[in-house]
Amino acid sequence: MVEAHSNPQHSGFVRRNSPVESLLAEVGRALQVLGGSAQAGRPNPAGPQPMAAEAQETLSPAERQHAAGLMRVNHVGEICAQALYRGQAMFCRDESIRNVLYQAAAEEVDHLVWCRERLDELESRPSLLNPLWYAGSFSLGALASRAGIPRNLGFMAETERQVEQHLDSHLETLPPQDTRSRRIVEQMRDDEIEHRTTAETHGAAVLPAPVKLAMRLMSKVMTTTAYRI
Repeated sequence: MVEAHSNPQHSGFVRRNSPVESLLAEVGRALQVLGGSAQAGRPNPAGPQPMAAEAQETLSPAERQHAAGLMRVNHVGEICAQALYRGQAMFCRDESIRNVLYQAAAEEVDHLVWCRERLDELESRPSLLNPLWYAGSFSLGALASRAGIPRNLGFMAETERQVEQHLDSHLETLPPQDTRSRRIVEQMRDDEIEHRTTAETHGAAVLPAPVKLAMRLMSKVMTTTAYRI
């Protein structure tokens, strides 16, 4: 990421991070995300965390297991989104578009934290394959950034469109009484719609049908695996 640093001895001096500094910053960010130390910028839409007994009292063991599987899928989705957008932003030369990508990545951190908190409440865990998901998504984002700004934004818009559909399907299958998971998923969906709209407003191109299909197939593999592992 490009950062400006003011030097009090040289008014107006701006230093750009070197490629090595940028890479090290991304490694540090990845460790935060994967280690669970990233902090949300907004309150959890589900409200304060309840006591353990209160969190489980309305869900049967099977319902709790299913809710945990869906929230683990959502957590993996946020791992991927975080890595994807940061990979796209790191190699984007347009500052305004880079800021759009970093802003979306920052809001995905909120989703990441909320999903992790809900997994803890459900006495479950994140996917064991998160490092693999992160590395693959970051590499994919870096590759997408080379396709030019319209397609870079198009990739963001299509990603968010497919995520919206996943979240809608989760709202249909989550236990009706699991209001805490539902509130989180609903807020995530609203944010994803906003991200898609932002990408489209900034000139996102419509991706070719084969690319969309490949994205759906990759997503299917991820969601099926993450539900259990």
